[in-house]
Amino acid sequence: MKLTSEEQKMLDGDYGKSVQKSMQILTSLGDIYGAEKMIPVKSVHMPGSSIVVAGEAATSFVEQMGDNDTQFAAFTTLNTGAMDMDQPRELGFSEETISRQHRLTGAYERMGGIACHTCTPYLIGHCPKFGEHVAWGESSAIAFVNSVLGARTNREGGPAALAAAIAGRVPAYGYHLDENRRGQFLIQVDASLSDIADYGALGYWVGTRVESGVPVFTGIPGDVSTDQLKSLGAALASSGAVALFHIVGVTPEAPTLESAFGGNTPQETWTFGESEKHAAYGQLSKQQGQPVSLVAMGCPHSSLNEIIKVAEMVRGKKVRAAFWMLCAQPIKHLARRSGHARILEDAGITLVCDTCPVLGAMAEPMDKIGMTAMATNSAKLAHYAPGQWKIPTYYGTTEQCVNAALKGVF
Repeated sequence: MKLTSEEQKMLDGDYGKSVQKSMQILTSLGDIYGAEKMIPVKSVHMPGSSIVVAGEAATSFVEQMGDNDTQFAAFTTLNTGAMDMDQPRELGFSEETISRQHRLTGAYERMGGIACHTCTPYLIGHCPKFGEHVAWGESSAIAFVNSVLGARTNREGGPAALAAAIAGRVPAYGYHLDENRRGQFLIQVDASLSDIADYGALGYWVGTRVESGVPVFTGIPGDVSTDQLKSLGAALASSGAVALFHIVGVTPEAPTLESAFGGNTPQETWTFGESEKHAAYGQLSKQQGQPVSLVAMGCPHSSLNEIIKVAEMVRGKKVRAAFWMLCAQPIKHLARRSGHARILEDAGITLVCDTCPVLGAMAEPMDKIGMTAMATNSAKLAHYAPGQWKIPTYYGTTEQCVNAALKGVF
């Protein structure tokens, strides 16, 4: 790699051991992927922010990198942690989890990390502009920032994201380069799409086929919402490893079909119709005939619009199952100010922040709830929960999940 004189000093250790170690990690990545140079990054979203992911070894590594007053060179937010930082004991998280999560979060904070602990930082102000180079982790956030915002990031793991935050740079390869951002597969959408679960089903179906490729969608309505795009990207990144998608006439790099493919011919073309949508719902619903003990929404974290929608559905009612709506702390604050948090709480719904059932220490609160089965409108959660936590899971629309909470059955 061709390094600037400043970057060579960083690699040589002129700016301390943490900066040197970061540059060693980044130059090694650059060598592996054939990068010719480094590029500055404006921001980082840190994936290794939960002790469920980090474990003791990575927690100690973060603490060591933060020695000697190391400060992040790029604006850095933290992904979801292992627990709700404000109400861990009330939700059933153990003292060990609480202690270990505070250690990890504290290590990041000492370097300048913003402990928002959310997988949707773009909903609370961390919103890179079109064409901006960033270093983001968290699969759903990567898909959103690349596709919907048109910023540029690879799928950064914990060590690489930490190194990028300290050095303020990443090697120029992958989705930072124009030639790697062109569409590869064409998906014609003929099915009706309305609820976010429909978009999750679409993403789940497509992800299994394109794997880590770049899909291009036609037939998606031009008025598709941010929440629907969030659900689509999260599902694509879960069943596959999609980090970038294009929607013709919607996303910024796809004003036309030709521009989305950069003049190339699609490698394969598929049609997603009503039968494919029905099949995807069936694949994601891994339970039948068992009482629902938990309804979980907000994977990725809920927007204020999603909270308002559920609040209006449960106004004056009481849920029978435990019901978590997961969101970022600023969204919870806005819901409290608007009065919708009170409506949810009166119905028996808990607004849970800072964590999620995928990256949280879920075995602990599940013991408190007494799990039989879970219902969710998140394709990502429906994909991961049965294998990761052995939770029998129903997948359905927002309305179906709210009704399951009210009746105790799906």
